[in-house]
Amino acid sequence: MRTIVMVLAAAFAVWVIHSNLFIISDPLIQGILFVSGIFTILFLAIGATSRAPDSIPIYDWVLSALSLATGVYFYVTSGAIADRISLLDEFTTDQFFFGSALLFLTIEATRRTTGLGLTGVVALFLIYNLFGSLLPPPFGHRVSEFSYLLDILVFTTDGLFGVPLQVVASYVFLFVMFGTFLAKAGGGDFFFNLAALVTGNARGGPAKIAIISSGLYGTMSGSPTSDVVATGSITIPVMKRLGYRARFAGAVEVAASSGGSAMPPIMGSAAFIMAEYSGISYNAIVLAALVPALLYYTGVFAQVHFRSVKHNLRPSADEIPSAKETFRTGWVFLLPIIGIIVALILGYSPTFTAGVGVLVTILSAMMLKDTRLSLWQLVEGLGATTLQILPVAGACAAAGLVIGGLSMTGLGMKSANVILTVSNMQPLLTLVIAAVVTIVLGLGMPTPSAYILAAVLVGPALAKLGFPTLPSQMFLLYYAILSALTPPIAVAAIAASAIADEDPFKIAFSAVRLAIVGFLLPFAFVWNPGILLELGPLANTLAVVGAFAGALAVAASLEGLVKTQLSAVERGVLPIAAIGAVSPYLAVSAICILVIVAMLFRQIAFTTENARVDSA
Repeated sequence: MRTIVMVLAAAFAVWVIHSNLFIISDPLIQGILFVSGIFTILFLAIGATSRAPDSIPIYDWVLSALSLATGVYFYVTSGAIADRISLLDEFTTDQFFFGSALLFLTIEATRRTTGLGLTGVVALFLIYNLFGSLLPPPFGHRVSEFSYLLDILVFTTDGLFGVPLQVVASYVFLFVMFGTFLAKAGGGDFFFNLAALVTGNARGGPAKIAIISSGLYGTMSGSPTSDVVATGSITIPVMKRLGYRARFAGAVEVAASSGGSAMPPIMGSAAFIMAEYSGISYNAIVLAALVPALLYYTGVFAQVHFRSVKHNLRPSADEIPSAKETFRTGWVFLLPIIGIIVALILGYSPTFTAGVGVLVTILSAMMLKDTRLSLWQLVEGLGATTLQILPVAGACAAAGLVIGGLSMTGLGMKSANVILTVSNMQPLLTLVIAAVVTIVLGLGMPTPSAYILAAVLVGPALAKLGFPTLPSQMFLLYYAILSALTPPIAVAAIAASAIADEDPFKIAFSAVRLAIVGFLLPFAFVWNPGILLELGPLANTLAVVGAFAGALAVAASLEGLVKTQLSAVERGVLPIAAIGAVSPYLAVSAICILVIVAMLFRQIAFTTENARVDSA
C-alpha cells in the first residue's frame, strides 16, 4: 500500500512540475487541482489519529475519493464557475455540496497535518465570521450567512486558493523537490561533513557543526522541528559526549534549526510568501535577509565558542573527516547551489530558479557512480517531495481560510486599531506588542501560518505608523520563526528533548538565551535599515559592522568571558555599547563600535601577554 501512495505522490509531483514550468493556467483552476491532488494523497498517507492502523481504513478511502471527485467536478464545471458573479448569483445544489465538502476536507486536512492548534484557530475565525454580528463594537460586523462565507472562501482566490496556497503550489513545492533530491543523492551528508571539516577541530567543534549544518538544512526544509530531528540525531549525542550538558546540546540544535528559516537563498517558504504579500521582489528580500541571518548565527556561534573556552571543550581528531574524503564525491553538490545563485543573479523567477536547482541536482548526481540515482530513487524523490509538502499545504490552506474570513469582516484593520490604541501610537511600544502578538500567534504553528496571521493582523498597525514595508515584514517573519523555540509550547524543543533526554522546558529556555541576538535583531533593523542594506554605502557599511560588533558584545556579556572572565562593569557596558553600535546616528554608532572593539581587544591582548609571561 505504501508503494501505491508513493507512486501516486510521484505522479502528482510530475503534474506540479508540468503545470508550473510548461503551462500557464487560471490561478483558481490550478489551485483547485492542486488542493484536490494533495488531499487525495493526504488522506491515504496520514491517518486520522496517531494510532491509525497501518492499512488504510475505509473512511480514509472515502475522503480521498471525495477529494478527487471535488477536483474533477470543479475542473469540469470551471466555465460555469468562472461565469458566476460572486455574492450575487445563487449556488446550484451541486456547487453548494462540493463547495461545502471542500471546506470540510480542508479543515480535516489541517487537523491531520498540523494538529488541533491551527485547526482551532481556523474554527474560531469561521465562527467569528458566522456569528461576529452578535459582538459589540469594535469587533462586531454585519450578519454573514454560510453561503456568503462559502462563496468567498471556496469560489474566489481570496480564500482557500489565495496567496499562501499559490506560493506552495509553485515556488515552495519546487524548492522542496530540490532539497529532497539533494538529500537523496547524499548532499545532506556532504554539507554535514563540510561543516565538520571547517569547524570540527575548533573548541566546541560538534556544537559548531550543528550550527552550520542545521542552518544549511533548515533553509531548505523551512521546518525547525524536522531540522532538529534530521541533524540533531547526529549532533546532540556528539555534543553530550564532548562534555556539553544535555539541555545546552539540545538548545544549540534548536536555536540553529530555527534560524534556518531565515537563511537565504531559500528561507523555507517564508521569502516567497513575503514577496507575494509585500510586493517586494524575491531577489530583494533574499539580499536584505542575508546580513540578519548571518548576525543571528554569529550570536549563536559566539555563545557556543565562549562556552567552549570557559570549559575547554575540544573534540577528538578521530571524529573529523578529511578534506579528500569530503570532496571526493561531495563537490558535485556545490553545482546546484551555484546554479540557483546564478539564476537569481540573472533575475529569473523563483519558479524557474527552483526548476534549475532540481535539474542541476539530478544531472550532477548522475556524474558519479556513488551519487547516481536509480529510476526508483527518482520516483521516490518525486513522491517524497509531495509527502513532505503535505503539512505545509495543509497549513497554508488553513491560512487561506483565515485570510478570506478576515477580508470579509475587516478584522485585520480592527486589530491594528486596537494595537495602536493600547500602545498610544508609540513606535517602540507598538513594536514590542507586535513582537509579543506574533510569537503568541505562532506558538505551535508552522512558520508560514504564523507569519501570514501576523502579516494580516499585526502588519497594518506597523504600516499605519509609517514603518517601511521591508523592515516591518522582516520584523514579523523573525518573531514567527522564533515562536518555534519560545516556551511554553516550543515545538522544536520538544523534538530535541527526545534526542537529548532532557526536559523540553529547560531546552527551550536555554535556546531562547542562545537565540537572544535573534530576539533583539528585528528591533535593530527597524531602527537602522542599513542592516538590511537599505541605505547608502557608508551607512550600510557602518550599520553592518556595528551589528556584528553588537552581536559579539551581547554573546560575550551573556557568557561572561572572551578569553578570560569579564568584570561586572564590562558585562554591563557591552550590551549598552551593542545598542549604540546599531544606532542610525553615525557618530554614536562609530563610538560604540570602538568601545566594543577596545574591550574585546583588551581581553585578547591581555591573555596573549599572560601567555608570553607564563612561557618565559
